[in-house]
Amino acid sequence: MSDVEHVFAGIAVADFHVALAWYERLFGRAPDVVVRDDEEVMWQLVPGGWVYVVHNAERAGQGLLTILVRDLQRHVEMLVERGIAVPEIETEPGLYRKIALEDPDGNMLSIGENLGK
Repeated sequence: MSDVEHVFAGIAVADFHVALAWYERLFGRAPDVVVRDDEEVMWQLVPGGWVYVVHNAERAGQGLLTILVRDLQRHVEMLVERGIAVPEIETEPGLYRKIALEDPDGNMLSIGENLGK
């Protein structure tokens, strides 16, 4: 798959406005792209790596997303400052540290740090 240039991960939500506010706090900013008002927005997290939130009540709450960061403790502190409730950090020695969050619809978002670099 060496031809891959971009990856888009989609998260379906039932209440778009509640989800938008939550994801703005999660990512620390407004979306980079508004595809359709009240329907779909996108954040570019890394070159070629995008997360989009889309209004789709039928699929809401079933999403899984994992994001790896360089410094999980620093990232957790930023999330707390933005009003995101953060569980205790789980650690698998020598492999990873992570937290598991749920958005307002129940989509699962894991944020981790690779310890096996």
